[in-house]
Amino acid sequence: MIGNAEIGIDLGTANILVYSKAKGIALNEPSVVAIDTETKKVLAVGSEAKEMIGKTPGRIVAIRPLKDGVIADFDTTTEMLRHIMKKAAKAGGFSIRKPSVVVCTPSGSTSVERRAIQDAVRNAGAKKVFVIEEPVAAAIGAGMPVDEPVANVVVDIGGGSTEVAIISFGGVVACHSVRIGGDRLDDDIIQYVRKEYNVLIGERTAENIKIEIGHALINHDELKMEIRGRDLVTGLPKTIELSSFEIRDAMKEALLSILEALRATLEDSPAELSGDIVDRGVILTGGGALLNGMQEWISQEIDVPVHLAPNPLESVAIGTGKSLKYMDKLQTANAK
Repeated sequence: MIGNAEIGIDLGTANILVYSKAKGIALNEPSVVAIDTETKKVLAVGSEAKEMIGKTPGRIVAIRPLKDGVIADFDTTTEMLRHIMKKAAKAGGFSIRKPSVVVCTPSGSTSVERRAIQDAVRNAGAKKVFVIEEPVAAAIGAGMPVDEPVANVVVDIGGGSTEVAIISFGGVVACHSVRIGGDRLDDDIIQYVRKEYNVLIGERTAENIKIEIGHALINHDELKMEIRGRDLVTGLPKTIELSSFEIRDAMKEALLSILEALRATLEDSPAELSGDIVDRGVILTGGGALLNGMQEWISQEIDVPVHLAPNPLESVAIGTGKSLKYMDKLQTANAK
């Protein structure tokens, strides 16, 4: 059914990952594009472009063309995909001539948003484009038996959105999607520091704070971190010390929304599958799953076992690549 070059793309708000059969993860780059606003020319894509965020002259802007897991800027996304696929082909040692691509979309996306993703991948040079729902890809990538009639519960906490789904027999039985992910946590940290300390910090600093001292809503030993930002009163650089307790409280609302989505999905579970969920538990994937204490916190809150996927950051990309062999079954399940 599918030609020689078969690749899977996790088109994420924060990162794009490309999976090829031969190489596994061939590429993992930030979903950022640097553009010259005068000539409309793409200057850099991925890591190179991310380095430019907040550091470029006026006419060069580093933008993220995906917002909350869906395309916000179609042309830039197409251009970014073209660059990424070329780069991946070079790194993965496969031919990029008219590849067959499996790309994932958030389970809550509309048919228009799905079509936009398909068109962008096709315009970037793909011959055939198959769309798979993100939680299904995450479950396949985490090694769950999605084609068996047992309940697989996956919580995929990405950059732009969190997808919670119960998957059984190749299809999504129940799902909830909230447009809250790692980016929202970063934003909450930026707003908190601005409000409490009158200091402005950038996205990258906020992300570092989240990784270093960010915690889910559990008790932990206090951690402290010194950060630099711009004092909004004097306009001068300023160093402040932050505590992990403050950061935990700053992220509280967003984390509770993620928990609420999980609870709502479990409440929608058919009675027959509830026993499986108690036995098999829930699996966490996506970058947000790596937040300190996340696994422990969710386990405390819902009273079922919570497992971390072997490669949380790569689960969706691995799943898109591996889903090629499930494609007939998945398309039948999705068509019903």
